[in-house]
Amino acid sequence: MALGRRVAWLLRMGALALGLFLAAFLVVRAVQVLHGPELRAWHKAVPPEPSAAELDRADWTAWLAAEDRAFAYARQQVTARLEPADRSPANRYDPDSPLNPTRFSTDWNRSFVLAPQGPPVGVAVLVHGMTDAPFSMRHLAELYRAHGWVAVVPRMPGHGTVPGGLTRVDWEDWLAATRLAVREARRRAGADRPIHLVGYSNGGALVLKHALDALDDPALPRAERIVLVSPMIGVTAFARFAGLAGLPALLPAFSGAAWLGIVPEYNPFKFNSFPVNAARQSHLLTAALQAQTQRLAAAGRLDGLPPVLTFLSVVDATVSTTAVVDALYARLPPNGSELVLFDVNRAAQLGPLFAAHAETAAERLLPPAPRRFQATVVTNAAPASLAAVERRMPPGSAETAERPLGLDWPREVFSLSHVALPFPLEDGLYGLRPDPADRQGFNLGAIAARGETGVLLTSLDSLLRISSNPFFPYLRARVAEGIANRR
Repeated sequence: MALGRRVAWLLRMGALALGLFLAAFLVVRAVQVLHGPELRAWHKAVPPEPSAAELDRADWTAWLAAEDRAFAYARQQVTARLEPADRSPANRYDPDSPLNPTRFSTDWNRSFVLAPQGPPVGVAVLVHGMTDAPFSMRHLAELYRAHGWVAVVPRMPGHGTVPGGLTRVDWEDWLAATRLAVREARRRAGADRPIHLVGYSNGGALVLKHALDALDDPALPRAERIVLVSPMIGVTAFARFAGLAGLPALLPAFSGAAWLGIVPEYNPFKFNSFPVNAARQSHLLTAALQAQTQRLAAAGRLDGLPPVLTFLSVVDATVSTTAVVDALYARLPPNGSELVLFDVNRAAQLGPLFAAHAETAAERLLPPAPRRFQATVVTNAAPASLAAVERRMPPGSAETAERPLGLDWPREVFSLSHVALPFPLEDGLYGLRPDPADRQGFNLGAIAARGETGVLLTSLDSLLRISSNPFFPYLRARVAEGIANRR
């Protein structure tokens, strides 16, 4: 009896301590909001978007009409009503700003389709990432079109217009938009042509979820290949509890608590501000994805999944790299899947500033050989060499084959990043060596800023993070192998 009272007392004390901690957290969060940046029109406006049920009943034409309504709402409620303080060349919503995407020859915030000359060989559905836009898939979409494939690139609901659109969207809406794009892909290519699913970041989770759903639902078209770039198979632990950070927003005076980041919007094809709901939906999507993968693997049903080719930087501050291995590749059958890792630049002259855990990231990420999947590491030919090589270990083997790539690490780059992988160095917006013919308003990738803190609109961290991939020619060639083999 005394033991029972003791346990009850400990439980009450634990609940009290948890309540006090939560109360203190909410007070601190509320104070942060009151002293933080003010919400602007593009944070408050929420353009209308179809629900998941409506998307499942819609076709591509209906989707484009709904997209037009969302962009028209953003123009009417934000661009046309800007306060004088918000009129700035650095604001993408200022109609006179060189960063306003409507001034470009192509507004890559919108869904698009690239079709080849003549009958299509196949069709690819390419899905962008969180806070992103179809812009991020344009280079791979062009690759598919060049090989005679149709490329269908949908805008995910809540994206492309204003950041406020992400405050009320659900991950099921994104998955329904992915299904709609796959239906359009099948319509354009016909029943006898192959489908490839290509996903970047959050889009990687969506295309993989669709492929898993197709194993459960015979009515869903099945893909012959899946390509993932920096896939969001798992997120950081903070995303699981991000909803708590938004609780003060239940009171109007603390509406800013609904945002984890309120940042000037100077990027024409990506939101800089980040709402709590986006983090929460990322967690819910990856939790559902991991649970379904585990269930199908336990039932021996992942054999029906097509080969998965994944490109991943060994250092990634956005997604969980270990989840890609532990929650996906460790469960895949021996079906020809491959994981390509981009190592850190071991020839970077950073001396003691280089973190020890980064130098061993590739070794720690991969499970011991032999493996059921092929593991490939793109790394330095030698510790002091900027030349890159591919070290490939076939499935079921512990032997490594090395091949020079004819590509070098830029001397000033010490690693890739989550956002860099789908962009070549020549990309007009994110490229380290932008092509003058690819004008996208302003180049963000080649800035080498030096000066005092607090002068720029953005943090120096965001400028230091590399946004293009010196090994994009290799990535493109590896994707092209799977396209050409299906001709």
